[in-house]
Amino acid sequence: MKKVIVICLALSYLFSGCNSHEHSHEKKTNEPEAIAYTIYTEKTELFLEFKPLVVGKETRFAAHFTHLGETFKPFIDGNVNLTLEVNGQKTSITADSLKVPGIFRLKMTPEKTGKGRLVFNIQTKEGTDQIIINDVTVYPDTETAIAANPSETGDKNYISYLKEQAWKIEFANTPVKKQPFSEIIKTTGQVLSAQGDEMILAAKASGIVQFTGKNTVGASVTNGESLFIITGGDITEGNIDIKFKESKAAYDKSKADFDRAKELIKDKLITQKDYIQRQNDFEIAQTQYNALAKNYASGGQKATVSMNGYIKNIYVSEGQYIHVGEPLASISQNQRLILKAEVSQKYFSKLKLFTSANFKTPYDNNIYNTSELNGKLLSYGKSTSESFAFIPVNFEIDNKGEIIPGSFVELYLKSDPLIDALVIPASSVIEEQETFFVYVQVEGESFQKREIKPGSSDGINMQVLSGVKEGERVVNKGAYQIKLASMASSIPAHGHEH
Repeated sequence: MKKVIVICLALSYLFSGCNSHEHSHEKKTNEPEAIAYTIYTEKTELFLEFKPLVVGKETRFAAHFTHLGETFKPFIDGNVNLTLEVNGQKTSITADSLKVPGIFRLKMTPEKTGKGRLVFNIQTKEGTDQIIINDVTVYPDTETAIAANPSETGDKNYISYLKEQAWKIEFANTPVKKQPFSEIIKTTGQVLSAQGDEMILAAKASGIVQFTGKNTVGASVTNGESLFIITGGDITEGNIDIKFKESKAAYDKSKADFDRAKELIKDKLITQKDYIQRQNDFEIAQTQYNALAKNYASGGQKATVSMNGYIKNIYVSEGQYIHVGEPLASISQNQRLILKAEVSQKYFSKLKLFTSANFKTPYDNNIYNTSELNGKLLSYGKSTSESFAFIPVNFEIDNKGEIIPGSFVELYLKSDPLIDALVIPASSVIEEQETFFVYVQVEGESFQKREIKPGSSDGINMQVLSGVKEGERVVNKGAYQIKLASMASSIPAHGHEH
């Protein structure tokens, strides 16, 4: 099992003398300093406090268990079995209940001196886990234990923040990792509808608009659905109803003339020229009539949509007079979108290296990634204009129903990744007067404010150039509460019973 171990061999309080449920700050020369281990598995954090083990002497263990993952909350159920293994001899004890959430109390009396290990077998409703602490020493007497674990001197500038406090807030820490990380350009952009994903429903005749279907923005529509009728009303000029009747009459007359001409030509009672003329007149009248009749209903010309989608905009009002060709509404499928970034000219030479982007909308806190949205880079500008000094970079992405076309976004262009960059969550970083800090959890209940030199950020993670090391754990939720604790004048009350 993979573990990260942080060991502190000298704390500022002792296990005994805590009858008032507070850490003791009085040094006792006849007692060894307490030992603390902070150990992580994939599922569990263990913060363990106990005094050095002495053969024949009872030792009390305070084992603080925290669920990792999203919660970082204390255990509220289960049992813990602790086994001490020294030179082949095993001593075990089990705690079946929690006096307070997260803390199991165990007592054990070592029976043999030497090097050994502590094994915790954990069982809760969430599952099982095992934590092993190697190289644990059982001393022959208290004097030897004190000599082997001298008090540490010097100010480490640690901030105390107890487990009982962290469990009550939204708290989390995460390890500093080396991983691929892309160079970032932070800029602004806009989400637009993709070509072919949107259509304008235009009037096919002049007249007065009447709504016949859905007339609200955002309503879904289907292919062939009628939304408007253009009527002639009492208009004398350009009346669609009159035009339709005239077209129908012209069609009927030309059809009758052409049918008669087909009979006459058989007996050569008309010339070939007259026959062709009547045929042409009929075809023209038929085309004009069919064009009007295709979407003509009783009393007007229908305006129907030609694809499934939703109504993005309506450009007319009920009873308004419009001319042929004027837009009535826009229909969008809202399936593919264009993400248009606006990039400063100083980055022009690097634009060919950028292949994806993260972006954040103003109406939610989600960070979207073009790669996760089946995105691709369409193009980037090769020049600028007098009226627009930025260079456009265009991505095409899928819309999963959460992105609003037309919205402006914060955008992080991402290049091909750097290898083995030191990376932490961007939420870990606190800025104070243009200086950047993180809080490193150096022990289970001890934190250190650390100045860092940040690199690029993609909106989710940040590259760190200096200030932290791989494997250290930084606070990515609850950093503000740690900051407040650093300003407190006294150490808060502790709930441990040692």
